[in-house]
Amino acid sequence: MNDKVQEILNEVGKVIRGKDEAIELVMTAMLAKGHILVEDVPGVGKTTLAVAFSRAMELTERRLQFTPDVLPSDVVGFNMIGADGEFQYKPGAILCNLLLADEINRTSTKTQSALLEVMEEGQVTVDGVTRQLPNPFIVVATQNPVGSAGTQMLPESQLDRFMVCLSIGYPSLENQMKIINSQRYQNPLMDLKAVTNAENVLEVQNYLTSVRMNDSVLSYAIRLCEETRKHPLVELGISPRGVAALVKMARANAVIRERNYVIPEDVQHVFCDVCGHRLVMRPQARVDGVGAKEVLGEILIKIKPPAAAER
Repeated sequence: MNDKVQEILNEVGKVIRGKDEAIELVMTAMLAKGHILVEDVPGVGKTTLAVAFSRAMELTERRLQFTPDVLPSDVVGFNMIGADGEFQYKPGAILCNLLLADEINRTSTKTQSALLEVMEEGQVTVDGVTRQLPNPFIVVATQNPVGSAGTQMLPESQLDRFMVCLSIGYPSLENQMKIINSQRYQNPLMDLKAVTNAENVLEVQNYLTSVRMNDSVLSYAIRLCEETRKHPLVELGISPRGVAALVKMARANAVIRERNYVIPEDVQHVFCDVCGHRLVMRPQARVDGVGAKEVLGEILIKIKPPAAAER
């Protein structure tokens, strides 16, 4: 199982150079049945990252470029009268295994909200009729920083549905040279090979339920999240949905490291990536120059993990 995961990471690493941590985080979130939000400046490989994963995992993929004129029906589909006079459902972009929602913060809040049911329930309801989506179903959304022209912030209710939020960042000089050289003759995405398929991905996702997590480790994860609700600089702490996401990510992190049990280090490893985008900071935090990651770092130091004998 871990061999397949490593093969996927290696394939994606052929296109996204020098960003092994970001690639592994996306892989962990996918195994945990989570959705991924990639927030970064244009041109660092956000879209390429999503496409590379879909090719390596042989998932049916659709890309929707979010612009101000994209409607909710473009996302979830719509009904129209056919030649026989009956209403027929015309699918939207979401009927796939992996939906690349490109520049999601450039569209209207109404269109953004069309993804809420899809991301949470894995189903879509149009005119009162509910349809199940293919399994697995993963949303990889990209967005430019809020300061970019023409952007609209995602509401907290939708941010909470993304399991992780990450930033790729600029590559090093050496890796930029590798990227440019690899694109000399053709797009390196064309050379990626499929090393697994949707059925195998689903099998690993279902396996996570059998990964053991002692009550002491579960209590540790919950205490970390509860502490965010008490912090004086935090207005809105981690929700129960966020706690569940942290637990799933910790299990997936254990699987990637070839264990069938969770240790406190698994929780610590994913804590900031799972919880950073879920915190709503008070205005005083901006005045003090304190961000969500700093607060989460303080909490990791303050809340002690269970002793080795209790794991």
